[in-house]
Amino acid sequence: MEYKKFGNHYVMRVDPGEEILEKIGELCRKEEIRLGSAVGLGACDRAVVGLFDTGNKVYKKKELTGPMEITSMVGNISAKDGETYLHFHVNLCDEEMRVSGGHMNACYVSATAEITVTKLEGALERKMDEEIGLNLYQF
Repeated sequence: MEYKKFGNHYVMRVDPGEEILEKIGELCRKEEIRLGSAVGLGACDRAVVGLFDTGNKVYKKKELTGPMEITSMVGNISAKDGETYLHFHVNLCDEEMRVSGGHMNACYVSATAEITVTKLEGALERKMDEEIGLNLYQF
């Protein structure tokens, strides 16, 4: 992973074999980003996506493999218990031009991923909401 800072924006490249969320987390810790957003695209060969089952309050996960384009990746950056907390969604296009997507649990780069992270001033913590079953923003 390499990146360059432009004001409150960080343009990063994630390289083959690297996992995107790990690298965004690394950038956030290094640059002390406690609140922000990110968008990206690229190519991967393995990803784990999920769907939150609101009735059972659990994520259903599915591993996708093979050549895929990251047609859209969007997420936000906050904190939980003082640690970096990443919440990302991704759309992936396979060889048949079928798009799958959902909550991004992992995404391994095959060629490159180009991501722009925007740092917002301040910090925002999350806390588990037992009724909903998700870590929600605390204002």
